[in-house]
Amino acid sequence: MPIARGYRLASCVLALATAAALSGCGARTGEENGDGPAAATIDTSGDTIKVGLLNSLSGTMAISEVTVRDALMLAIEEINADGGVLGKRVEPIGEDGASDWPTFAEKAGKLIQQDQVAAVFGCWTSASRKAVLPVFEQHGSLLFYPVQYEGLEQSPNIFYTGATTNQQIVPALDYLREQGVSSLYLVGSDYVFPRTANRIISAYAQAHGIEIVGEDYAPLGSTEFATIANKVEAAGADAVFNTLNGDSNVSFFKEYDAAGLTADTMPVLSVSIAEEEVKGIGTQYLTGQLTSWNYYQTTDSPANEDFVAAYQAAYGADKPTSDPMEAAYTSVYLWKEMVEQAGSFEVADVRAAADGITFDAPEGTVTVHGETQHLYKTNRIGRIEADGTISEIWTSGEPIEPDPYLTGYDWAEGLS
Repeated sequence: MPIARGYRLASCVLALATAAALSGCGARTGEENGDGPAAATIDTSGDTIKVGLLNSLSGTMAISEVTVRDALMLAIEEINADGGVLGKRVEPIGEDGASDWPTFAEKAGKLIQQDQVAAVFGCWTSASRKAVLPVFEQHGSLLFYPVQYEGLEQSPNIFYTGATTNQQIVPALDYLREQGVSSLYLVGSDYVFPRTANRIISAYAQAHGIEIVGEDYAPLGSTEFATIANKVEAAGADAVFNTLNGDSNVSFFKEYDAAGLTADTMPVLSVSIAEEEVKGIGTQYLTGQLTSWNYYQTTDSPANEDFVAAYQAAYGADKPTSDPMEAAYTSVYLWKEMVEQAGSFEVADVRAAADGITFDAPEGTVTVHGETQHLYKTNRIGRIEADGTISEIWTSGEPIEPDPYLTGYDWAEGLS
């Protein structure tokens, strides 16, 4: 598979980056692990503390990731205006992953070893996260990952501030089943998140009497969806579960519309389309379609009113906010709270202080689950409206405890 080749190349890039990286003065970040002692250092000299921002500012994922970078910058600017972290001004060092997994690995190594950042915020696709994971584990550094993902992973070097499977995909399936859906067609991008997510969806479906009538994948960045749309139409499923990522969604929904399919005849539930993607795809193709997230721009809370107002004041009154943007924004504040609780930028100290840290986020109060380094999060099913907003139509009510390996679900045995 292409992702396997990309992962092997990422490992080669990591080896080269490690060999070429510069060393510097500062506090040692990590602790010894199975691969040997952590080599990276954090530059704590001076009156600033550096953090890395690692996002795709170009390529097929830029449609989603540029605004995540903007949300990270907003949080940093707010924190600096409020006095910084432990009396230090936060200095962001930005790198472009360019929608290319080996590039993500290379840039992660540069941020950790050359720039000596205290933490890195970023990645979107699971392919990029898995490409950088060995970099962070080797050097004992921290990544704050802001996007929902397929679960079945847990690393002491990652804090996952987006939803794991039981906080997004499983509630979405529960909702569809409550609506009487008894057959699904699965459409996804051809890499680790959609394929793993669809394994989980298929296991859930088998346990709950839902028929999977078709399953198709397209390469990231693909614009050829006429054949898939026609296959979906012919299958006559009750609904489509969509795990496409990036700008492929633009072509898919245009072809879906061209095939005569609508939200009324065969609704699509998407887990990677948020407000920013709605704008890029076009509301004429999406009105009435469904999403599953933990946050929408329309989420009713005072913290969200402030967040939306601040974001639009900084980037434009017509700019929407979205779940990954909110999770990224929240991640910077959580890191600040962890550091201040620890009284230290040391990675081991930050991790030790993380359990139970809470933040009044735009999505509602979130709490760090120390054992898994995920968050308690509330699921929200949304409907895309003609004006491009997403309205919440169902909620789990209470925050859901993260269960990345689905250990609490009998039907998920054998998936990990």
